Amino acid sequence: ANMGGKRSAGSGGASSTGADSPAEGGSKDVQPNLTSADYYFNSYAHFGIHEEMLKDEVRTRSYQTAIMQNGHLFKDKVVLDVGCGTGILCMFAAKAGARRVIGIECSAIIDQAREIIATNGFADTITLVQGKAEEVELPEDVGGQVDIIVSEWMGYFLLYEGMLDTVIRARDRWLRPGGLVFPDKASLYLCAIEDADYRREKIDFWDNVYGFNMGAIKKMAMFEPLVDVVDPNQVCTSTCKILEMDIQTATLDDLVFQARYALTVNRPDFIHALVAYFDVTFSHCHKPVVLPTGPQVISTHWKQTVFYLDDPLVASFGEELSGAIAVRPNESNPRDLEIKLTVDFAGEKQPSEVHLEQEYRMR
Repeated sequence: ANMGGKRSAGSGGASSTGADSPAEGGSKDVQPNLTSADYYFNSYAHFGIHEEMLKDEVRTRSYQTAIMQNGHLFKDKVVLDVGCGTGILCMFAAKAGARRVIGIECSAIIDQAREIIATNGFADTITLVQGKAEEVELPEDVGGQVDIIVSEWMGYFLLYEGMLDTVIRARDRWLRPGGLVFPDKASLYLCAIEDADYRREKIDFWDNVYGFNMGAIKKMAMFEPLVDVVDPNQVCTSTCKILEMDIQTATLDDLVFQARYALTVNRPDFIHALVAYFDVTFSHCHKPVVLPTGPQVISTHWKQTVFYLDDPLVASFGEELSGAIAVRPNESNPRDLEIKLTVDFAGEKQPSEVHLEQEYRMR
């Protein structure tokens, strides 16, 4: 699964190196001077990642519905899009009746976004600003305040390489008292799955590679959570909410969290991994709009995040596994996430009580 970068408006994003547009001196229409090195540091300059996000209909239609079916909230308002990419959310806001829309984007895709906005007739309403949201200034005519912030800031596992820190800083700098954030609620969930086939293919493969033990790489494979689509039929427990955030009031301290969880087994099965997924809600809407990313719904580009356990558990109906999860940004690279999981389980068919503690890093 692709664990590539996500986001480009500020210090939390994949383009947070602040690389300037390398298109200067050539035709900005086709970004002729971008090299693979530029893409590595500025991954949002490449159209492919925007294509993937725009084609994610669950994602894009959720934003479209939340904005365009709530024109009463957007009419004559000043709207800020943090990490605007191709400008799609800016254009939704303008179409919904916003008086003024400002989009902030750090990557070189902003050149194409400006052309897209002009082509679609929004040049008088939408202004794009290139740079990190933490460093740029808003156009003078908006008076340093906005009525609504829209942003698609979520990363894998909700927080990995996401832009929530940037959205929080933008909110604190520019959102007027009583202003709205779209979306404004986020929740993270945990469940457990049976996954023998995939575990054999991705993890146990390293036990015997053409007759050689490559366990050293198996440790690496276990250490990095897998981002992939989980078949809903593999889920064999209840779901537990491990994080709930109100983006209107969240602080940077909320990006570090610990939670207890308890999962009830709903069929006799082996348990090979825990799975995390999230949803976000636009609760200010006339009818709240939810963007879900769990195994039970149409898959999104966020997929789900799979944490393999060192050893499978043997579980029976009605039994409970419980434990704790602790999440924090890596000290040397805050874009990476350090995740610690504990698992406690005493099943009737489990040979002995299990008390696991495993560490993972999303990088």
